[in-house]
Amino acid sequence: MKIAITTGSLSRNAGGLFESVRALGKGLAKLGGDVSVYGLRDQNWELDEEAWAPLSAHAFSFIGPRALAWSPDMDAALDQARPDLVALQGLWQYASLATCRQRRRKGTPYVVSPRGMLDKWALANSRWKKVLAAFAFENAVLRDAACLHALCVAEADAIRAYGGRQRIEVVPNGVELPEKLTTEDTESTERRKSLLFLGRVHPKKGLVGALRAWADIQNSKSKIHNSKQWQFVIAGWDQGGHEAELKRVCDELGLRIAECGVAEDLKLNSYKLKTSAPLPDGDVVFFGPAFGKEKEVLLRSSEAFILPSFSEGLPMSVLEAWAYGLPVVMTPECNLPEGFVSGAALEIRNSAGDFEGMRILIEMTDQERAAMGMRGRCLVEEKFTWPKVAAQMRQLYEEVLGR
Repeated sequence: MKIAITTGSLSRNAGGLFESVRALGKGLAKLGGDVSVYGLRDQNWELDEEAWAPLSAHAFSFIGPRALAWSPDMDAALDQARPDLVALQGLWQYASLATCRQRRRKGTPYVVSPRGMLDKWALANSRWKKVLAAFAFENAVLRDAACLHALCVAEADAIRAYGGRQRIEVVPNGVELPEKLTTEDTESTERRKSLLFLGRVHPKKGLVGALRAWADIQNSKSKIHNSKQWQFVIAGWDQGGHEAELKRVCDELGLRIAECGVAEDLKLNSYKLKTSAPLPDGDVVFFGPAFGKEKEVLLRSSEAFILPSFSEGLPMSVLEAWAYGLPVVMTPECNLPEGFVSGAALEIRNSAGDFEGMRILIEMTDQERAAMGMRGRCLVEEKFTWPKVAAQMRQLYEEVLGR
């Protein structure tokens, strides 16, 4: 089966899609698929091009601003590739147009994976741009799809609410399982425990509310006797200047800030995967972007993970945290209810200002948090590994092709 994956960006600029789309493509290739990937060029493409190997990945130049991009080179490449099926990953970009145009020119069937982009919160963000894009092309793209792929039941419901009428198949994201932690991995010197956020630094992630709750926990009047043993670590790339807003909030709340610059000793040249190395002292640490080995360091050295998001498809960051054996606090909008059911996660409700789950996590013993994290690891092993997910997606594509 010859599969063309189309998406907006092939670099870290795509956020969680950079991880999930790349891993899906590699998983399909391991099952014998002939997989090629097509997206638009951006400033980080050269940094991340090698990460797609051994897949054939192509990033194209475009005409006009990115929001209104036009890339005839992508169209020509798809024509030349002659795929059996196109798998569109994400919406609201030129990849949608290229996918639909391929069907109209060559009759190539395609499957659309919105990846959370039809969620109510996501639709409200830059609403009028999406209304115009929907009228111009995106509604037609969705209407002509052979099948729609949702990451979870909640996303399937959102797709139906938007107007999707054809078949919707639910297949989750997956994650690579790291080797299990050893005693050496978890051994630490005297340092503050880390509650880690890892992802885009963007308003939809709900970090303002989480920081306000963190200030209450850190307050000496909170009656949480060990709260000063913890620090909130925010790792990720800034989008739209939101990090500066978060720092202003910290100042207003009296939270001490520490930062990690690219050239500082904390970064990989001296950190070298030593999970016992302490982070800079602060109530809140702004780590900056973390990819590859730096991300692994953070996941191995943290005690817990938080995602206070207002909107997600099915977040890779939570699955990765569970894969590393971390207990999680998250909102219901993360669409992983099995985490609450299995006892691998504690619930917070950002929209209601309810962060009691954070307090409960801090007050747990180390043993209780470790047991909670291992339940998350078991959940990932059971449902969310890439070989299982890729096999489900291959079966879906085979059915679409009538094989």
